[in-house]
Amino acid sequence: MTQGNDGDGTVAVLGTGIMGAAMARNLAAAGLRTTAWDRSASATAPLPASGVIVAASPADAVRGARAVITMLPTGDVTESVVFGDGAADAFARGAAWAQMGTIGLEATGRMAGRLGRSRPDVMFVDAPVSGSKGPAESGQLLILASGPATAEPLLRPAFAAIGRKTVWLGPAGQGSKMKLVVNAYMATLIEGVAEALELAGRLGIDAGELAGAIEGGPLDAPIADAKLHKMAQGDYAPEFPLQWALKDVDLAIAAAGDGGSLPLLRALSRQWQTAVDAGHGRDDVSAARLALAGGRRDNLG
Repeated sequence: MTQGNDGDGTVAVLGTGIMGAAMARNLAAAGLRTTAWDRSASATAPLPASGVIVAASPADAVRGARAVITMLPTGDVTESVVFGDGAADAFARGAAWAQMGTIGLEATGRMAGRLGRSRPDVMFVDAPVSGSKGPAESGQLLILASGPATAEPLLRPAFAAIGRKTVWLGPAGQGSKMKLVVNAYMATLIEGVAEALELAGRLGIDAGELAGAIEGGPLDAPIADAKLHKMAQGDYAPEFPLQWALKDVDLAIAAAGDGGSLPLLRALSRQWQTAVDAGHGRDDVSAARLALAGGRRDNLG
């Protein structure tokens, strides 16, 4: 096994989709030497204009980096990139790996264990983020970090560049638990907005009037307001794709264990699956509205 050197001040980002690309740009804007890699060349093509160095492979991206961020969609993809494509072998000695995607409890534990066996000199930090495209682009993500306290100084500059706040929650795994709870809360809010709009339409109430009635009151949650306006305008441009929101709901259901628990989330999962099956998985999570209209935008008149 070939192991990296002691590293420098570089931050590496593996995975430059909506979230990872925004992170990489903010890291570079903060003056941090930033390398990035993604399997899709189109995902990394715009990044050099923001000062990000695009690497040819995951191993090349992480080589020499003191902090490594993975922002990949699933546990299987993350494991394949880090352990299958040679990144783990190339980690610098003493580096900190911040796994920031929402990949679930089982995958998080599996990768922490695998890293501990193959690279005990590298620190694993479980640090999923709360926030979608807008907060990612403005560096206002909430970082739910968990892992060894000795990793915090290494990750502090990177986390300050991409987040408004970092909450340290204890041993690795606690961050992923909190993220599943947060996203379960978010999912129920969004489905609630979709169904309220459906009811409003059936009762002849204008979406703008509904928004006006809620504005400034105790029900005026920022994300609910944002998604209400996106749904009302038929704007499904992806900020947080529906397929990944559904994935997070299903991870929460799996983490709960008991087959009879979380009946609302289970029903929501089935409902959102209809929209994904109708071809709206890459649309924003606001496309949950389309599941109430048979998956057709023209049913919303």
